[in-house]
Amino acid sequence: MSKIEVLSKLEDIVGKDFASNNREELFIYSQDPGVSHPRQVDYVVMPETVQEVQQIVRIANEKKIPIVPMGGGLTLSGLVIPVKGGIVLDTKRMDKIIEINETSRYALIEAGVTSGQLISHLREKYPDLQPPYPDAPPSVTLAGNALIHGSGYLSQKYGDHASMINGLEVVLPNGEVCKVGSCALSKYWFTRGPIPDLIGLFTSAFGTMGIVTKISIKLFPKPKLRNIVIGLIKNLDTIPGLVLNLTATDIPEDLMVALAEKPDFMKGYAILLLYITGDSQDELDSKTKILKKMYRKNKATFMKLPPRYYDIFLEQPQFAAKAADFRKGGGFEYVGSFLPLEKIPAAIEKARDISLKYGIVPTQVSRIIGRGHNVMFAASYSFNRADLDDMERARKALHETNEMVLELGGIPWKSELAGQKLIIEKMDPNYKILLRTIRKVLDPNGIMNPGNWEV
Repeated sequence: MSKIEVLSKLEDIVGKDFASNNREELFIYSQDPGVSHPRQVDYVVMPETVQEVQQIVRIANEKKIPIVPMGGGLTLSGLVIPVKGGIVLDTKRMDKIIEINETSRYALIEAGVTSGQLISHLREKYPDLQPPYPDAPPSVTLAGNALIHGSGYLSQKYGDHASMINGLEVVLPNGEVCKVGSCALSKYWFTRGPIPDLIGLFTSAFGTMGIVTKISIKLFPKPKLRNIVIGLIKNLDTIPGLVLNLTATDIPEDLMVALAEKPDFMKGYAILLLYITGDSQDELDSKTKILKKMYRKNKATFMKLPPRYYDIFLEQPQFAAKAADFRKGGGFEYVGSFLPLEKIPAAIEKARDISLKYGIVPTQVSRIIGRGHNVMFAASYSFNRADLDDMERARKALHETNEMVLELGGIPWKSELAGQKLIIEKMDPNYKILLRTIRKVLDPNGIMNPGNWEV
């Protein structure tokens, strides 16, 4: 079948306005905001319904055309840029908020619903509920963030956002629709067990197992007031103990440790960003007083935040890139990783050395997840997108950081192709066999985002 015939079939499914092989539109989908090299895209298609997704997948399967699902396209690591060409399936038109269950506290949404969209909807119609906000701009899709084990608001208390998934509707590589979670047997999308939990097949799979079309995500009570209590940490080795003591209380809503050479007041310190909530100002003041004492006992210093930074740090959702683009050249990339809490001091030091080696302003954040059972550590590397040498330095810094994370016993998060290869090299051999077997059974023609997680 010729490219013209494939395009015609895609247009028949979604309409001529929502399928394209025009060069200017393919160009947009051939790259992302990170440092991954551009790759060829043959078609872009934007379905509106699950039935349209099914038809597209069946064509791709029949003609053995690679297909890559895309949400907001903000992963930064090339995961939605086709490695072997083919179809990018953009889910942005699948943007319906299907149900808000106030009693069981979940939102059932389509895959293209953005963080900003759901936040606005809840603020207008369900002001006592809030979703987990990703650490990303409001254009990020909630499904995309949860499916890559994303984290953000409420992660300290409740875990990474993949753990907040109750159920999924997935179009499998053969075009069949499958529901996983309680929705497999109930009209309520309220939990993922106690049947065999297959949701994990589709998290951090990077679209290699199927295309998620609907997701149920947990919602949480919304507090009346929120504030931030800053601590300055001089000795990095005190971080694990301080975090342990803080998370042993019920005070922190969220907790992060940041390191940056800019602004000047942060130089030479790690900054502890601790968020608190309450129903009154008296409650916030009481919690702040307790935290000041805990900081002193754990060799940290309370700091009153300069007023101009309050809006930045309390922004929801928070656009973290605003604090990292020191080059002012439009480039922002980072290695995210999951690390044991005790390895954070070493990771901070080693990532700082890598930054300085490549002439990049050191910028890092450690987001505490699940009361310290896990830490999402990220070292960010800004670059000038117009400077190819600058981009190459950022790539080298990323690669060395991936190697450093693995040496410390951590796992690089949402890794680009080179990072995936490093991870696969360290995998247990039988894990690799199992992964390859599952993919072969689900996708015998190898059409789902080929090139990613290739064992």
